[in-house]
Amino acid sequence: MIQEKLDRINALARLSGERALTEEEKAERAELRREYIAEWRRGAIQVLENTYIVDEHGVKHKLKKKQ
Repeated sequence: MIQEKLDRINALARLSGERALTEEEKAERAELRREYIAEWRRGAIQVLENTYIVDEHGVKHKLKKKQ
């Protein structure tokens, strides 16, 4: 995520602590949060897809996705 978007999320969080956000600001915050969470999930999935478990015999097994 671009640093500018993260800064905007933080700015909106600070504003919400100081005053009530307008409907436009709430919508912007919701959209930025959705983008942030989607990007975080993609990164987490990528890490998990490249994770291996080593058993007691030293054999690597790819981490399997739960069904």
